[in-house]
Amino acid sequence: MPERPPFEKILIANRGEIARRVALTCRELGVGTVAVYAEPDCHAPFVDEVDEAVALGGSSAATTYLDGHKLIQIAQQTGAKAIHPGYGFLSENADFAQAVIEAGLTWVGPHPETIRTLGSKAEARVLARRAGLPLIPGRAEAPDGDDDALLALATKIGFPVLIKASAGGGGKGMRVVHDADAFLDAVAAARREARAAFGQGRLVLEKLIENARHVEVQVLGDEQGHVIHLFERECSVQRRLQKMVEESPSTALDERLRRALTEAAVTLAKEAGYVNAGTVEFLLDGAGQFYFLEVNTRLQVEHGVSEWVTGLDLVAWQLRLAAGQALDLTQEQLTQRGHAIEVRLYAEDPEHDFAPQTGTLEVVRLPHAPGVRWDSGVERGSRVSAHYDSLLAKLIVYGHDRPAALRRLRVALRGTVLLGVTTNVAFLQTLVEHPAFERGETTTQFVEAHFSRWQAPPPGASTWLALAAFELWGKQRATATAGAVSNDPWELDGRWRNA
Repeated sequence: MPERPPFEKILIANRGEIARRVALTCRELGVGTVAVYAEPDCHAPFVDEVDEAVALGGSSAATTYLDGHKLIQIAQQTGAKAIHPGYGFLSENADFAQAVIEAGLTWVGPHPETIRTLGSKAEARVLARRAGLPLIPGRAEAPDGDDDALLALATKIGFPVLIKASAGGGGKGMRVVHDADAFLDAVAAARREARAAFGQGRLVLEKLIENARHVEVQVLGDEQGHVIHLFERECSVQRRLQKMVEESPSTALDERLRRALTEAAVTLAKEAGYVNAGTVEFLLDGAGQFYFLEVNTRLQVEHGVSEWVTGLDLVAWQLRLAAGQALDLTQEQLTQRGHAIEVRLYAEDPEHDFAPQTGTLEVVRLPHAPGVRWDSGVERGSRVSAHYDSLLAKLIVYGHDRPAALRRLRVALRGTVLLGVTTNVAFLQTLVEHPAFERGETTTQFVEAHFSRWQAPPPGASTWLALAAFELWGKQRATATAGAVSNDPWELDGRWRNA
């Protein structure tokens, strides 16, 4: 008997590839979809792939995708029964989640009080301590804390230290400080960035665990108190404190450590009364000791890695759990099959500290093959603006083991073409070919250790020929559009060859 749709219609309060990803699962489940879009996204692919699309007007995030009142109004006007927030924007905003519920709609995510508790890194530490999880040395600062006292604490626990925003994620409001002289300036900069990104300047100070592995555990919980984990993902390869590569299983874990890590994540989720999908993040030091880092109370960018190795659709489970359905899975039914790796393709310049880039994508070629999945928010002609995150697409590959997945990843990246905007594709190609990456020897300092002076390899002859052909093709199109007739054989329609 076909599965009954968990909702008749939902509003997707997001954009880009995650909006497309949510819409895809909704189509499979028979759930109607409403998208919202700002002016720069009026021609974006996700707008055409939903049942209804409503213009938000404007271009800034504050007046579009962050306007919770407007989003709730649109959901009510279109008859949507639930709001899926995706990730970023309002996905971890407890006040918005509460407003959605008070408006008579269903929030696709954990309860607002859970978001409020776990979304604060300071309060999450308290909960983790109560659940018996090991914590990184450090303490939370009060909203109007004494910076000199904070400096004294940093000196006591020893440099280097990590300053980070108590709210939010994505590397915003984070600073690594190696000595006392730079500390107060770093605190001020982190607080400014935290206020701009999350509306509050509360900070957390922690001892920096150098050359750590970043490993996280995906969890699912239902209203009946049943919590399961979907194993781990390793996210150690990062730039500017933001993830670039994720994979499962982690090469850093043996079965004993994997069991301890996943059990700790489930224990914390149960302690928090967690419902829906979430991620418990840990740092792992060189001695095999793990420490609680934080909880992300939303769907992760890298959720596709877990989907490959478990065979589950996490978006479908989010919708079912939000509708009040019970988890009909036991932990014993889940297995970690094969190996999956994800890389994130950004509009950024790796040669200049990964600075975000803008422009129009003139050529987009994302090669498809067995075991290759693309979650993309762009197509040919897409405009990459400065208003939003620079993520273009995610490439996720699967193999029966890590070497097979890595071979697939390298082949897919070699065939990837994104022209018109500077991207990190060439950097990713170099990264996944590195011997240390092949051996699985990745830490949070991997990029700094191996690619601090990276430069893109110079184009080969085939690249120059392809660019020349592209330029001639553009001139031919312009000539044809203008209705002009040319005797130049390079501008004539049709195929030719020099035989």
